[in-house]
Amino acid sequence: MTDNETKSSVRGDRDLANAQDIIVCEGVSKWFGDFQALNNVSATIKEQEVVVVLGPSGSGKSTWIRCINRLEQHQEGRIMVDGVELSNDLRNIEKVRSEVGMVFQMFNLFPHLTVRDNISLAPIWVRKKPRAEAEEQASSLLERVGIPEQADKFPGQLSGGQQQRVAIARALAMEPKIMLFDEPTSALDPEMIKEVLDVMKELALSGMTMMVVTHEMGFAKEVADKIMFMEGGQIVETGTPEHFFTNPTEERTKLFLSQIL
Repeated sequence: MTDNETKSSVRGDRDLANAQDIIVCEGVSKWFGDFQALNNVSATIKEQEVVVVLGPSGSGKSTWIRCINRLEQHQEGRIMVDGVELSNDLRNIEKVRSEVGMVFQMFNLFPHLTVRDNISLAPIWVRKKPRAEAEEQASSLLERVGIPEQADKFPGQLSGGQQQRVAIARALAMEPKIMLFDEPTSALDPEMIKEVLDVMKELALSGMTMMVVTHEMGFAKEVADKIMFMEGGQIVETGTPEHFFTNPTEERTKLFLSQIL
């Protein structure tokens, strides 16, 4: 199998040309006091598209992705998620969050609950699913992320890679249309990174819309439909992996790649 065939098999047969826009950002700006973290960010992400956001530390990547789930509030511009504008209207925020799953750098699992209970808690309380149905779904999701045998353990009994896979399963339990990942492997030991990335590749192949902040260049090259490079709170360059890694146009992008590849 050639390198290009491998890429197309991971990316699947998604027809992005005819896909609907599902995340639209127009002129989004965000300040923390006097510091401008986002500066006029505009971008569009389509249904089933996998977008990887790269850039040096402090470039605004995590702030941007957190604004899309309203964990941070942008001060200028518009963010639309599946046709709903993120504003101060709590109903809109709740509607967006019900369709957007998020996986963080740290796993944020409840240490006093079993793995199964961590996954089934939100569907029971938020979606009002019967407990038996939610627990059955949790078992199915643990199968999907490759750790069905860990259902009755507590998070502290798992490796970091296993905990992050539980965190992914927990996000999927809410049946989101979009998954956001904020550096999901950066807190893991090197040998545990692959097992998490493999789960994310399977998600991409299944047609999940994904936005991933990461430093994993191999994942970006293999799985992304589109790469966005950020610096100083702005999107400096956007393109396919082929463009980004072989023929970037911006000098800042070239410098970044020369330092990490």
